[in-house]
Amino acid sequence: MISTTEAKSIITENSRQLAPAAVPIDEAAGLVVANDIHAPVSIPAFPQSAMDGYAFAFSGIGKPLLVAGEKAAGDLSKTDLLPGTSIRIFTGAVVPAGADTVVMQEKAKVVDGFLQIEDAALKKGANVRLTGSDITKGALALPAGTKLTAAGIGLLTGMGIDSVEIIPSPRISIIVTGNELQAPGTAPAYGKVYESNSYALAAALKQLHIHSVDIYRPDDVPDTMTKTLREALSKSDLVIMTGGVSVGDYDFTVQVSENCGVSRLFHKVRQKPGKPLFFGKKEQTLFFGLPGNPAAVLTCFYEYVIPALEIRTARKLSADVHHVPMGSAYKKAPGLAHFLKGFFDGSRVHIPGGQESYKLNSFATSNCLVVIPESATEVTEGEKVEIHLLPE
Repeated sequence: MISTTEAKSIITENSRQLAPAAVPIDEAAGLVVANDIHAPVSIPAFPQSAMDGYAFAFSGIGKPLLVAGEKAAGDLSKTDLLPGTSIRIFTGAVVPAGADTVVMQEKAKVVDGFLQIEDAALKKGANVRLTGSDITKGALALPAGTKLTAAGIGLLTGMGIDSVEIIPSPRISIIVTGNELQAPGTAPAYGKVYESNSYALAAALKQLHIHSVDIYRPDDVPDTMTKTLREALSKSDLVIMTGGVSVGDYDFTVQVSENCGVSRLFHKVRQKPGKPLFFGKKEQTLFFGLPGNPAAVLTCFYEYVIPALEIRTARKLSADVHHVPMGSAYKKAPGLAHFLKGFFDGSRVHIPGGQESYKLNSFATSNCLVVIPESATEVTEGEKVEIHLLPE
């Protein structure tokens, strides 16, 4: 067995960022920009009124200014402002050549066709958005590595960009094994258990905004499992298989992964839960063999699969790490690191009962994993421990 630190290091060393791909801009939210994006146009592309009001040349302030027309947003006609005149203008409209200032309509009035300005504080250039005042053509709009937020999408589309090269979300396959499993919604059968791992993992991936997920439920027969894994490896960036990863007579995951040409990088970690954890790789596709017990599955997903996904997507996905006081003492034998379900209340972390790897009841109301090092035998009340907050 290897340590948790060694296991995470091996995963990091063998995970690679996915190749960039061009996608329509309306599919890019939450993804990471692959290359620097430079502005193809200036924004605004023309001098633009920031207000409903009247455009005029500031040099003519204090003089009679004939209101010689109007300009609405979207009006494509070219208008030059003649000396001694002004023009009624609306927000977003092109400020005509010859004008450099807009007085807002609340601080102006028109008497006998002439503009009267009632804004003593008005300055030259007021209420005019100059060409390129947001961004100029050729300037860096978004650097590579930027996660596309709603504002980022708005910036790019506002420059006329309708597709973008991003680091894509990975294609994931989940293979659930176990002849004892039955589907939720069916009548309970003696000796069977309801299958929950695929639902929990798919939900965890959705929380990370990863939606390309295929789920397989093959019979626990090596030939069938091998065929299923070959298919999953051929079309996935990362494959998760749950169950059958230990050394029992019906634990076929390691054998099946070898049948499919997966290179074993480690098998078994000094931890609880999830000691039988398996990690391998075929070409650039990562393969995780997780234990079958539901709490162990989620623990291994949060602690090991998410860091690999973080590298593949170039996005921050891993849980925030904090060091906080324990709400009560905890004892354990040396030799295995413990990942405990916990609840952090903002000041202390509390360890609920039900820490066994098959129990999800306590996991469902937890918001963190508490890390107890393998060398530790006791943590006292009030002693600080490392916690990993779970994604919300």
